[in-house]
Amino acid sequence: MRPLLFLLRKEFLQILRDPAMVRILFMIPIVQLVVLSNAATFEVKRSRMHLIDRDRSEMSRGLVDRMTASRRFEVAERSDRVEQGNLGLMRRTVDMVMVIPPHFERDIVRTRGAHVQMFFNAEDGAAAGVTSSYAGVILTRYAGELGARLQPMTALAGARHEAPPGRGQPRVEVRSRNRYNAELDYRHYMVPGILVQLLTIVGTLLTAMNTVREKEAGTLEQLNVTPVSKGVFIAAKLLPMWIIALVVLSIGLLVAKLVFSVPMEGSLLLVYAGAGLYLMAALGIGLWVATITETQQQAMFVNFALLLVYLLMSGLFTPVRSMPEWAQWIARVNPMMHFITLMRAVMLKGAGVMDVARELGVLVVASVLVLSIAVRQYHKGAH
Repeated sequence: MRPLLFLLRKEFLQILRDPAMVRILFMIPIVQLVVLSNAATFEVKRSRMHLIDRDRSEMSRGLVDRMTASRRFEVAERSDRVEQGNLGLMRRTVDMVMVIPPHFERDIVRTRGAHVQMFFNAEDGAAAGVTSSYAGVILTRYAGELGARLQPMTALAGARHEAPPGRGQPRVEVRSRNRYNAELDYRHYMVPGILVQLLTIVGTLLTAMNTVREKEAGTLEQLNVTPVSKGVFIAAKLLPMWIIALVVLSIGLLVAKLVFSVPMEGSLLLVYAGAGLYLMAALGIGLWVATITETQQQAMFVNFALLLVYLLMSGLFTPVRSMPEWAQWIARVNPMMHFITLMRAVMLKGAGVMDVARELGVLVVASVLVLSIAVRQYHKGAH
C-alpha cells in the first residue's frame, strides 16, 4: 500500500507542477463545454424569407405577421415573381420562398380552404426539415385562429398538403405535450453528450500523453526496474487521471446547471457510477495507446484518429438509428455511445438503475476487456 501512495503522490505532483497540463485538464474542457453546447445544435433560430404576396389581403398580411412574430422568420426580400425568389435561394440571400396565391382570403371565406406554397433551400436537409416544421406549426395555429373566427372551422393547408376538409365536417383538435424537454432546448440534449466527450479527452488523450512523456524523458524505464509490482505501477498511473476526470465532470455538471439550466432529474450517484465505469475503459485505451507509441506526437495522432471514430459512432451529433445497419453494429460496441445514452436518460428523464441496466452492463464489460488488453500490452512493451 505504501508504494502505491508514494507513486500516487509523485503522479499528482508531476501533473500539478506542469502549468500546461493543468490548463488542459481544467480550463480547456470548460471552454469546450460552453462553446460546443452553443455551437453544436440543429436548431434554426432565424430563417430569411422571400415573400410573394399576390393577395395583399387582411388574412395574407395576418399570416405574414404570424410568421415574423414567431421570431423564427424574417422577411428579407419581397417581389411578385417566383423567379426572383429562386434567384434568392440560388444566391443564398434567403432560406425559403413563401408564395401566397391570389384570392387567398376569398377562398378561405367561400370554400373554407386555401393553399400556400413554400420553397426551401435544401442543401442542408436537416435545416430545411426543421424550418419546414416550424412553418407548418405556424400555419396550423393560424388556421385555428381563422377557424374560430369563421364558423364552421376554416382549414388552412400548407405547401403540398391535401385540400382541407369540407364545410360542416367535424373538427378534430390535437393536443400535444413534449416530455423530458418541454421547451425543446437543444442544449439540454447536447450538454450531457459533450460532458462525455470531455471525459473521453481527459481519460484517453491526456493519459496517453502523460505516460508517453515519461517514456520520452526516460523516467518510465527507471520506474520499470524498481521493485514495484506491475499492478501497483499501472494503478498509480491511471488512478490520478481517474480522479481528475471525475473532478472535471463535477465542474462540468455545475456549469451545465448554472449556465445552461440542464436538469438533473435522476440520481447524481448513478451518473458518477456510470462515469467511473466508463473512465476505466477510456483510461485503458489511453494506456494502450501509450504502449504502442514512442513520442507524444505519435500518441496525439493515434488518439485523434480513435476519438474521431468514437464521436462519429457515439450518437452525439447524429442518431445511431439513422446510420446504416453495419454502422449501428459498430456503434453498439462503442462504450461512449452507451454512456451518452445513460447520461441523457438519467439527467433528462430521471431514469433509474433498472432503466439503464443494459448500458451499465456494457460499460462493465468494456472496462474489464479494455483494461485487460491494455495491461497485457503494457506487459509486452515493458519486457
